[in-house]
Amino acid sequence: MALMAESILNTVSNLRQKKGLTQEEFAQKVGVTRQTVIAIEKGNYTPSVLLALKIASFFKVPVEQIFSIKK
Repeated sequence: MALMAESILNTVSNLRQKKGLTQEEFAQKVGVTRQTVIAIEKGNYTPSVLLALKIASFFKVPVEQIFSIKK
């Protein structure tokens, strides 16, 4: 049985823009670099559980509303 590649989809960019924040402003609020925010938004970086929870807490939504698995 072959394993299917899984990736993480996210709505970080959408949520950030709805709040009117730049990538730099959002990065400062969650304690990461702008480059990390760019990588998360592009789907090139999967955040740690701690960072995913910090992001969800910042937006006041469940983590599942921001991050999901694409099979």
